[in-house]
Amino acid sequence: MGHLLMVESWVGAMSTLLPRAILEAGHRFTFLTRDLHHYLRAPAGAVPHPLLAADNVVTEETNDVPALLDRVERLHEVFGFDGVISSCDYYLGTVARIGAHLGLPGAKPEAVERAYRKDLTREALRGAGLAGPAFAVTSGWAETSARAEEIGYPLVIKPVDLCAGMYVRKVGDREQLRDAYLALEGFPVNARRQTRTPLVLLEELLTGPEISVETVAFEGETTVIGVTDKSVTGEPWFVESGHMFPAALDPDVTRAAGETALAALAAVGLDHGVAHTELKLTPDGPKVVEINPRPAGNQITELVRRVTGVDIPMAYAQLALGERPRLTPAETGVRSAAIAFLIPPRPGTLSAVHGTGRLAEAGDVVEWRVKDPGFRAGEGTSNNDYLGHVMVADTSGPGARSRAEELVAALTVEYA
Repeated sequence: MGHLLMVESWVGAMSTLLPRAILEAGHRFTFLTRDLHHYLRAPAGAVPHPLLAADNVVTEETNDVPALLDRVERLHEVFGFDGVISSCDYYLGTVARIGAHLGLPGAKPEAVERAYRKDLTREALRGAGLAGPAFAVTSGWAETSARAEEIGYPLVIKPVDLCAGMYVRKVGDREQLRDAYLALEGFPVNARRQTRTPLVLLEELLTGPEISVETVAFEGETTVIGVTDKSVTGEPWFVESGHMFPAALDPDVTRAAGETALAALAAVGLDHGVAHTELKLTPDGPKVVEINPRPAGNQITELVRRVTGVDIPMAYAQLALGERPRLTPAETGVRSAAIAFLIPPRPGTLSAVHGTGRLAEAGDVVEWRVKDPGFRAGEGTSNNDYLGHVMVADTSGPGARSRAEELVAALTVEYA
């Protein structure tokens, strides 16, 4: 039985899936957080949060990495950790540094940073000679405006260190760029109270369907688990409205996507761990949107598990312990699995979501959830704004995506 140190977590699906996977693999974990209450904001009557299944819950300032390394070293003397892990992007670099400091298994800290930071990823891909969009990393409005003119509109503006599509926006002219720049400038601290890197990434707009490649790497050998189909909506924003696994693609396209993802991971030096690499299938072939050095969010790992039997969160835990993960596919009877998200039509206080009775009666719906009355809906500009989701399993073919989209489209949102 291995003992993992879990440093923070996402509060969405992975906060349930990763603790479950650790325990089902026969291991245990200690949970380290700066703010336990961040994870306990659940509706009255809800079951205890899965993170509370930890052997120990330790409160420590996780944003002060030098001090944290000293504190974790002392905890290690007491608890004897065999690995360190996190599902939260904002602490992946911290985890890699802790692992290196304690001599535990894991990816090299510099590789994790290159994969997580969108600007460093772009520079590494260019240095490796991989095809990609024209881009510029800028600081300040004057440089941002000038470099945008060089790239040409329309283009995409991105923060280099945020997640879930936050502040990622397509802009068509200098005025729109200015609005997007000022909005990003007005968000100097992320949701975990970390000071952001004040750089802007400008990219040529990539066109074509969006997919992601799910991979697992152990001892320098990277395995492509499969390719996920991604639906994106909400222009000028890039909100993920749904996913299907496996993507219904020509085998040659699937193979090219996998090869592109492997080349990108090699370029950033990520040779140990789980990765979720997002690509656009452009007219010139697959091109990388970004690399995420952790399991996919939005329940994509559940879609993969339902179709292939491969449990990516469990593989993630096994890799953190230095174990070879179990990646052999199994017959599940499911040919495609998909999730579709309910995106708020406008901001406001939720009164009700109508049409859920149909979900409870549908035999192909394996999971569904909507927000409770009183929930304050956001603008619908990022993946953080969902009002609910429907997950479908198709046992006959690649019809899960259309079915999930149909069911979500039948839901109606009522505001107070």
